[in-house]
Amino acid sequence: MIEENLAGVVDRFNRHAEKNPAIRAELGGLARTIRIRVTDEGTYAVDLREGHLENLRSDGTGKADLTITTDRATLLGLIAKDIGPMKALVTRRLAIDGSLEDKLLFRKLL
Repeated sequence: MIEENLAGVVDRFNRHAEKNPAIRAELGGLARTIRIRVTDEGTYAVDLREGHLENLRSDGTGKADLTITTDRATLLGLIAKDIGPMKALVTRRLAIDGSLEDKLLFRKLL
């Protein structure tokens, strides 16, 4: 079920980026692999290339530029916008490992 929710996030982001040239311009030169570690579900990965998310996979092994770690309930809350990323970080329900630039990138992806 988490993979379906993540696929929805990927689709929503890509549709939003297509409609907003500023997002494509801002993220256009970036190439990142993002790992999503759901502590009670599994590990996933997705690639950000030229302002587009692609290649969502349930095999989250390998090198990642940004690793997001959370539990299933928090991830679903973030996707549904029932909880904000900052609140999840402050309450330690969410951890983000990566450069500062990549951490700031996370907010754009939701």
